Amino acid sequence: MPYLTSPVVPAGTLARVPQPSLPTDDGLLLRPWQVTDAPAVHAAFQDPLMHQWHIRGADSEEEVAGWITQWRSGWKDEREGQWAVVDADTGALLGRVALRQILLGEGCAEVAYWTVARARGRGVAVRATTTLSRWAFDEVGLHRLELSHAIANEASCRVAVKAGFAAEGTRRSALLHPDGWHDMHLHARVRGD
Repeated sequence: MPYLTSPVVPAGTLARVPQPSLPTDDGLLLRPWQVTDAPAVHAAFQDPLMHQWHIRGADSEEEVAGWITQWRSGWKDEREGQWAVVDADTGALLGRVALRQILLGEGCAEVAYWTVARARGRGVAVRATTTLSRWAFDEVGLHRLELSHAIANEASCRVAVKAGFAAEGTRRSALLHPDGWHDMHLHARVRGD
């Protein structure tokens, strides 16, 4: 049975080009992950706040190097795009921003982010998320981006709103964290917002 609509973004759109680096024009650079980032990512995941809001821990730099290899292959498979957020001048790791669960044919993806402790409160997540969103709409052609965070994570909610993601509702008991099931806020941004 044929589809009545064409794919929003044709298959191969991401895989046929190298993953780009995206400057924010205000001191940040979103760049593809490098295996040499493993020590900095491992250090970031030792922060207790990361343990509170993420469902994954990092036991070793070798484990993180494996994540980075997976993140890089996600681009080729058009499943995800993961970027290191770095200081454009020094190259110091400040965080991560990602398009996950990319569905090119449907024109949607999920945005995710985190920041290292020393970068919090400086607008890093907002600036990175805004830059990635603009690129996903204008350059890739996606139509809808979703963003989800634990309701209790007020800082993440502020990032979502400041980056232009409208609150759409609550997904009850949607994600299991080490301390139990969390209700999750769902935010979204569509092309033209």
